[in-house]
Formats: sequence, structure tokens, C-alpha cells
Amino acid sequence: MTHRCKRSSGLWKIVVWDEPFFEGKKHEFTTDCYSTPEHGFSTVRSCRVESGAWAGFEHCGFQGQQFVLERGDYPSWEAWSGSNAYHVDRMCSFRPIACADHGRSRLMLFEDENFQGKRAEMNDDCPSLPALGWGSSTVGSFLVRSGAWVCSQYPGYRGFQYLLESDSPAGEYKHVRELGSHAQTGQVQSIRRVQQ
Repeated sequence: MTHRCKRSSGLWKIVVWDEPFFEGKKHEFTTDCYSTPEHGFSTVRSCRVESGAWAGFEHCGFQGQQFVLERGDYPSWEAWSGSNAYHVDRMCSFRPIACADHGRSRLMLFEDENFQGKRAEMNDDCPSLPALGWGSSTVGSFLVRSGAWVCSQYPGYRGFQYLLESDSPAGEYKHVRELGSHAQTGQVQSIRRVQQ
């Protein structure tokens, strides 16, 4: 059974600026921001996550390349985009990650789509699936039993990031295209739990 999560106010806080290095216009958020332009920002150029974990997105409407933002400072776009497959100098929407539960996260991965083929279960971070014995460079589908996970295209948590959450339609990701609007490949070679 997949663990469902509920959002409650007060658990998340992110402060964003429209210039790098925490300069310029500033705004605090404790809930979703569907579009930074609606709040007077063409994009976010720096941010500080004060509480909770957040998902940032390249485009408005939670679309495009994804970035997992955990507690800490992000003085410029390189801080959240530096290890991705291509550099994205903008973040135009973001939202809390409600299911981040680092201590109790469980994930099942399957070699093929629709939960078919070889499978593995994880409850800890894995910097290299190939080193763990996963024979393929791709993962066809995921079932998130609890928590939130970030999958990376390459070992060492590099490349494109794909956020998987247990409260996203039953935690089921049956196909690569369900990983996000930017998902071009099922190549996943490292996985870690999202820190709350």
C-alpha cells in the first residue's frame, strides 16, 4: 500500500530573490507558486529554503526541468542546476514536496514499463545503480511506497532529475513520460531520498 501525505501550512518556507546572491526584489512563500511572473518576478535568480523540501521547475505551471531544493542557500542558478544535463538559468514555478520523509522512504523499481520485468526495492540512497547490480542503464517504471525520491540520469546524482512522490497518483509511475514534462529517457543510474 502506498502512503498518502497531506499538506499542512507552516511546514514549508522558501525565500526567493529576482537577482543572484540574494539581491533585488525578495518574496517569501509557504505554499505553491504556479507562476513567478504573477508575483512580479520574471524568474528566480537565487533562493533560500528555510524549511521543508521544495520542487522547482524551469517553466511556469510546474513544467520543464525539475530541481529538488532542500534546506539551504542557492545563491545562483548554478547551485540548483549545476549538475543537470543542461544548464537552466531560470526557475519560474515551485511547490512544497509534501511526502519527503527521509527516514521511512520505500521505492520499488522495475526494468520495464507497467511494473514488469526485473525489480528491486530500496529504502536507502544509491549513488550508483550499476554498482548495486542493476543490469540496465534504464528503469521502466517506479512504485513509490512512501516518501519522496529524486532519480538522476547518471551515477553520483548527476544529470536530469526526476522527482517521485508517494502522493502523486498513488505513487505509480508506469511509463517514462510520467516522470515529468522534460523526461526524454528512462536512463536512471542513481537514486536518493529527499531530505525534509
